[in-house]
Amino acid sequence: MKKIRIFAFVSFVIGAVIISVAFINCKSGAKTSHSDNLKFDGKGFALVELFTSEGCSSCPPADELVAKVQKEVGDKPVYILAYHVDYWNRLGWKDVFSNADYSKRQNEYARWLNLSQVYTPQIVVNGKTEFVGSQEERLRSTIKSGLQGSDSVQLNLSVTLSANNTASVQYKVEGNTGSAPNVISLALVQKQAIVKVERGENGGRTLAHAQIVRNLQTMPLNKNNGSATIALPAGVEARGWEVIGFVQNTSNGAVLAASKSLFKVSADVGRQDKNIQ
Repeated sequence: MKKIRIFAFVSFVIGAVIISVAFINCKSGAKTSHSDNLKFDGKGFALVELFTSEGCSSCPPADELVAKVQKEVGDKPVYILAYHVDYWNRLGWKDVFSNADYSKRQNEYARWLNLSQVYTPQIVVNGKTEFVGSQEERLRSTIKSGLQGSDSVQLNLSVTLSANNTASVQYKVEGNTGSAPNVISLALVQKQAIVKVERGENGGRTLAHAQIVRNLQTMPLNKNNGSATIALPAGVEARGWEVIGFVQNTSNGAVLAASKSLFKVSADVGRQDKNIQ
C-alpha cells in the first residue's frame, strides 16, 4: 500500500513539473515572438504611415498598435508617422491634430496604389504596401520585409532648434535615386499626446496618441544636399519631438530612403534659456 502511494505521489510531482515547464516555455515563446518578428537582419528600413482620426471608432486599436511597435523597435530603422485626417471632423468631433494636407496625402496613396477609396485606420509601409491599420501580424511581417531590403539610397538628417520658434534641417542624400522625379519630405513629429474626446464615435474616451505628424513639408529633390526651415507650434521643446525625413518617387509612391533626427539646441536658444532663468 505504501509503495502504491509513493508511486502515485512521484507520478503527480513529475506531471506537475512537466506542466510547469510547458507553461514556462509557452510564455517564453509568446514573449519572444514579437521581438523576433522585428529582428534587424538586413540593410533596409521601414517607413510606417498610419492614417487615423479621433473621430473614428476603429482607429484607437491602430493607434495603440503603432505605439507598441514604436516602443519595441529601439534603434532599428523603423520610422512611424501618424497622420490625423480631417474628413471625420464633420461627424461631431474635430480632431485637434487633423489637417487637410494629410487627407490629400492619403488620396495620393489611393492613386499610387490603385485604390477605389480611402479609409481609416490605414497603414502604408514604404509607399508600396497598404492594409488595415489594426492588423498586427501584417504590420510586423511587412516591417520585417522592409528591414531585409537593401540600402541603395541613404538619407542623413541634422535638426537644430532655433530661437525664433523654428527648426533648421540639413539633409544629405547618397546613392542612386534613379531618373524618376523624387521629392524629400520632412515630418515634424510629436512623440506622444493624450486627448479626452467629448463627442463623436469616441465620445467619452481618453485616447493616447504616438508619433503624431504636426507639420509635413515636401520639396523637389533637385540636388543631393540642402536645408529647410520648419515652423514649430508654440511651446515646442527639444525633448518629445523629432523630425523624420524620407525620399519618395512621385511616379509610383515608392519610398527610397528614410531617416530621423532628434533636436539639437542652437547656442542662441541656450543663451535665451539662461536669460529666462
